Amino acid sequence: MLLKKKITIALAGLAMLGAAPAFATGIGHSFFMRGSIVDSDSTGPVVCVGKADGATVGQVLDVYRTQVLPGSGYKGTGPAYRRELVGHVKIDHIFDEHFAHVSVADGTPAVHDIVELRRK
Repeated sequence: MLLKKKITIALAGLAMLGAAPAFATGIGHSFFMRGSIVDSDSTGPVVCVGKADGATVGQVLDVYRTQVLPGSGYKGTGPAYRRELVGHVKIDHIFDEHFAHVSVADGTPAVHDIVELRRK
């Protein structure tokens, strides 16, 4: 009986470890939604934020560009990065679980920039 209980506990622990990434995604999306500008077509920029992320038409996303800090990276450590706010985009049309068309509200968003919605 004791062996059966230990095996049950071990299996439950493994199941929780396997589910941890799913829990982390849910927690992260409850505080912010993040993606990137993946393309620009005739209708404007395309972001990898969609229905699966909780996006809705009309939301305004902050746009950040990453920059490598000069002189960073000491003895085996990687370079240091900084995020700079470069503008805002507005979701015009969600066409997929994971993608949406946006229009530039202000600034200079470009492909590979990070888009983010901070929930208040």
